Amino acid sequence: MKNITNYIRPLILSGLFFLTFGCKKTLDINVDPNNPPIETASPEVLLPSAIMSTAGRVGGDLAILGGIWSQYWTQAFASNQYKTIDAYNLTRTDFTGAYDQLYAGALADYQLAISKAQASGDWRYNLMATVMKAYTYQVLVDVYDKLPYTEAFQGSANLQPKYDDGYFIYQALLTEINAALAKDFTTVPLTSSQKKGDFLFNGDMDLWVQFANTLKLKMYLRMVNAKPAEAEAGIRGLYTAGAKFLSVGAGIAKFEDSPNNSNPMYEMNVRRLNTTTNLRASYTFTSWLIDNEDPRASAYFGSASPIGQNQGDFAATQQEQPTYANASVAAQKATDPVWFISDSESFFMQAEALERYFGGAGAEALYDKGVQASFTASGASSDGFVGTTGLYAYPVAGNFETKLEAIITQKWASLPGSHALEAFFEQQRTGYPVTSPIYSTVAGYIPGQWVYARNGVTGAGRFPKRLVWPASSRDRNVNVPTEVPIYVKVWWGK
Repeated sequence: MKNITNYIRPLILSGLFFLTFGCKKTLDINVDPNNPPIETASPEVLLPSAIMSTAGRVGGDLAILGGIWSQYWTQAFASNQYKTIDAYNLTRTDFTGAYDQLYAGALADYQLAISKAQASGDWRYNLMATVMKAYTYQVLVDVYDKLPYTEAFQGSANLQPKYDDGYFIYQALLTEINAALAKDFTTVPLTSSQKKGDFLFNGDMDLWVQFANTLKLKMYLRMVNAKPAEAEAGIRGLYTAGAKFLSVGAGIAKFEDSPNNSNPMYEMNVRRLNTTTNLRASYTFTSWLIDNEDPRASAYFGSASPIGQNQGDFAATQQEQPTYANASVAAQKATDPVWFISDSESFFMQAEALERYFGGAGAEALYDKGVQASFTASGASSDGFVGTTGLYAYPVAGNFETKLEAIITQKWASLPGSHALEAFFEQQRTGYPVTSPIYSTVAGYIPGQWVYARNGVTGAGRFPKRLVWPASSRDRNVNVPTEVPIYVKVWWGK
């Protein structure tokens, strides 16, 4: 991974330009030569801008959403910033910015880059843009379910695109990835300037292939409940073909501690709000970390024994909950990475695939690698936690569900930060961590079990499972589907 400091600010600014103007027809008169229309941009310009747009939202406000709904963090009792998230009280006006920028910014740029790369036969940029388009779409499908796909990105030719089913979009994206992988993108190496525009792998096409395969593995695993036969066939096909998967993280690894150049979650939650205390440690997570004497607690909350606040209990008073004033805050740095797929996540996915379809041979070793990678990322030693006598020893003698729970629980423990949204998705897919029948203040609560937020508005036990379609689309597009409550599962949910 390389430092991208010199690229971040201009790309953020260009991303804002694309968001504002990317879907409009450019007039052929009075065009400023210093600001050429987006249609003239090359894939080398479009791809890095789009990647930063994806990182800015997936690793920014969507990460905050995922972290609260994954019960790493909760709204500080003396603040208001994230009450609607913590209370499951989101409306059409929430996350409109993320939806609009990922569509009009990232996805529009990826699609244009793909079109230009295909027209010129540049199969390297075709693969890179296709994989990032698929990743970005996958995130949006997983939170919205149905989205414009077949009629998207047509500009003024179609201002009211239809919404396609999430499953259909998944199928189409997998087809696009396969088509891009089938091209010969190895004969012409990237130039040094082209490598600089590849913020993920510095032009290493082998790693892009691994990213593509790992993304396919993730998408097939998402399908195990709704389309089990198709999921199995897809995963078996990957292994039969000898697919290689990521052993390094795919994402933006370095940011700078300065305005507009920071980790996007830090920028949104700390720098722009001028406070570090909005996101407090959730007792759900801290109780699990403390119960296991897990040293990752120091990396996540700055303390080996973090003080947690019960999930969604932001209306409590100081008299009712005197410890809340000292509740630990989410540890954030301006230079934290944004991962699209982390190395530990890749290992855990591979372990699950081997357990599901290949008799479990090799699953234990990959599970151990996942735990070790997570500890390494947090600066802690995994000694005493992995291996046959470790606290987190793989349950070799257990049944499939016991093994799956171990894998997903450790995946949950590895994802706090700018990749937190993935933990929310995985709980919706697998049911792990399990949900508690009692609140975390009640005797008998089991550390780590998810609780329904104290001030939730959806009705007891109705956990959030999606976002509602934003007003920016509903107010302009007659094809937006009938609104679905946020507690209704998306197409692949358990």
